[in-house]
Amino acid sequence: MSREVWITLVVLVVLVAGAAVAFGAPHVLSDYFVRIILLIALNAILVLALSLSNGFTGVFSLGHVGFIGAGAYISGILSIPVQQKMALLPHLPTFLHAFSLPFLPATLMAGLLTALLAVVVGYPLMRLSGYFVSVATMGFLIIVNVVLINASDFTRGARTFTGVPLETTLPWVMGWLAITVFVLARLVYSPFGRAMKAVRDDTIAASAVGIGVLRTRLIAFVIGAFFSGVGGSLYAHYLGSFSPNTFYFALTMSLITMLVLGGMGSLTGAVVGVICVSLLSEVLRSVERGFTIGDFAVPALFGASQIVLGFIFILVMIFRPKGIMGDRELTFGLTQRSATVNQTEERKP
Repeated sequence: MSREVWITLVVLVVLVAGAAVAFGAPHVLSDYFVRIILLIALNAILVLALSLSNGFTGVFSLGHVGFIGAGAYISGILSIPVQQKMALLPHLPTFLHAFSLPFLPATLMAGLLTALLAVVVGYPLMRLSGYFVSVATMGFLIIVNVVLINASDFTRGARTFTGVPLETTLPWVMGWLAITVFVLARLVYSPFGRAMKAVRDDTIAASAVGIGVLRTRLIAFVIGAFFSGVGGSLYAHYLGSFSPNTFYFALTMSLITMLVLGGMGSLTGAVVGVICVSLLSEVLRSVERGFTIGDFAVPALFGASQIVLGFIFILVMIFRPKGIMGDRELTFGLTQRSATVNQTEERKP
């Protein structure tokens, strides 16, 4: 069987295991551990969406959190119950006051509308390369933040946006993670995926052999934005209340640290980075609150998690710029086995 088929089989096995965790964990684990698993899975969706452009097309975007924020607010506006919407957002257009969408349709609308926004934003920005596109996408993030603060009729401005139904559960997040992993794995290990890597490695050579650089980058950017919007909706329905600063530089640096630590050229690496940073952040939050060892009391160290993650990011960039996984994927030896089988079959008369 081909490498792509083996990758698909590995992905499906992982997804089945994820489904078992999603439905079994709440009955076995405490609420604390269920919350940790949920946040890891949610961050995995966000980092995988970011990796599509940052890791596979060579466009280092600093603006994907803008799509996450847009998805969160879109889903929130569409899903708040009508009576609450009238009280919390009295100046909304009449047609938005008249209905309230269930969780799933609101999430799909958030993904589709952020993808549409990515088409508008990405068409000019994907023509840029190097540091220019990073700065430009950061500018997009700043614009989104300013719009969210000033469009108070829709977002309540700098005040907390509240009233979003708490619909995000572990099965929902694991289900969307399954869809994200499956779609991105099939995309990355397809002819289009090879085109993305060619564009990442050498845009001039890719263009010379007939690969549309702008088209390839834009498609990857839009697909990543769709899953960012979906992740934003899941985030919104998990928190219930949030503000524009929830989706700004702190979240941007956290997601980029996860991606860089795991490996930008690997879907597996993205997930590994999420697990490492999420678990480390949880430990550091305990340190921030202070703790006692015997008779010795360690005072609260506020901001310790951000400081440590910043140091880790710097060290990874210096000593292992390709991250833990680099460009490699965890396939549990299946691709090598398939290659051996193929070679054996070719030698047969």
